[in-house]
Amino acid sequence: MTHAVKISEELFANAKQNAKVFHRSTAGQIEYWSKIGQLVEQNPDLPFSFIQEMLLGLEQAKEGQLEEFKFTQ
Repeated sequence: MTHAVKISEELFANAKQNAKVFHRSTAGQIEYWSKIGQLVEQNPDLPFSFIQEMLLGLEQAKEGQLEEFKFTQ
C-alpha cells in the first residue's frame, strides 16, 4: 500500500540526487534512509558500517548466498 506524504523540497531534491548515484527510485532512497534511521535509533551503539554490513548479510541470506563460517585457531 502506498501513501502520499508531504516532505520538504530540499529533502526531495537530496533524495532524487542520491537515488541516481545508488540506482534507486526517489521513493526507494527515502525508504532506505528511513530504514537506516530506524536501525540507528534502535541500535545507537552500532557503527553505521556495521549496520550496512548486517543489511547486506540479510539480503545474501535471503538469496542463499551465505557460506558457513569456519573458526580457525
